[in-house]
Amino acid sequence: MSERYYAAACQTDFPCPNKRDEIAARTQRMCDLIDQTIVYYEPFFDVRFFVFPEFAHAAPIYDSVKKLQDHLAVEVPNEHTDRYASLARKHGCYIQTGTFLEVDPAYPDVVFNTTALIGPDGLLAKYRKINPWLPWELHASPHDVADYGPEPFPVVETEVERLGVAICYDWLFPETIRQIAFNGAEIIARVSAYMDPWGATPPMDWWTMFNRVRAVENTVYVVAANQGASLEHYPPFSWPGGSMVVDYDGRILAQADPGPGEKVVVAPIDLAALRAERNRRVGHDMRSHLRSEIYDYLHKPRFPGASRDEHPLTDEGIRRRIQIGRRRNE
Repeated sequence: MSERYYAAACQTDFPCPNKRDEIAARTQRMCDLIDQTIVYYEPFFDVRFFVFPEFAHAAPIYDSVKKLQDHLAVEVPNEHTDRYASLARKHGCYIQTGTFLEVDPAYPDVVFNTTALIGPDGLLAKYRKINPWLPWELHASPHDVADYGPEPFPVVETEVERLGVAICYDWLFPETIRQIAFNGAEIIARVSAYMDPWGATPPMDWWTMFNRVRAVENTVYVVAANQGASLEHYPPFSWPGGSMVVDYDGRILAQADPGPGEKVVVAPIDLAALRAERNRRVGHDMRSHLRSEIYDYLHKPRFPGASRDEHPLTDEGIRRRIQIGRRRNE
């Protein structure tokens, strides 16, 4: 793969699954989208990086961790990631999957919201959402797990680029994206389910705003796939899509028209240009200008991690920790 290729932000419009045996049909459709995009864009572009939305495989629709484990959660890797790996080998591409609700035998009583990066050599990294959307999401952050082992902000170096990812609400925390950038990412995927009214249209337009700001803050490309599911598929929320690719100066290179529906947008990734700008710039290089020593707020505890006896997580326990975080800010 060369230093210039195209990335695809792919939004889906699936009914919300109730059982894990419904995941296979969603995987098949996303594999079809990859195949079709590569084949039909081939006369114009080499599309080699695909990003899919949060909840593309399953969403945390049940009111307890046990129900999520019983009905929807899966281990990662699994039969679905195997299918993506086969497709990545076939086309020489990279796939940032939509999220799975993940169980891991190393962390009993815990469900993670997880996306996998898959390439021609198989599964390359797992990213588990750092900032679940409180108070509604009962899946855990790595922050909630004592003695958590894996790197929470993995960045994968392929033969041509360094890829990172963060999930949906993570992007409202500049610390999350900055850590991924400082871990070396040149391209950061956003795997998201951003609903109305915080979507892709004025007056709020948080979706577009944060994608552009995080790209500028960190001098990275952002490939952002958002859910395009209609209200009937994920009540009580509607999902405005607007999937996009943004360059390191915050320019929107491509964007799907806002509104529900299955859509794919492609745009160029020019790694040589990104690296040249990073090497040339003295001004507006916020990574090298960061006066990290003067900021002490991250050294003070805010939202507490869950103790060992708080798993499985509950709505009541999450709301209690929110109150602790508020008191610590007073």
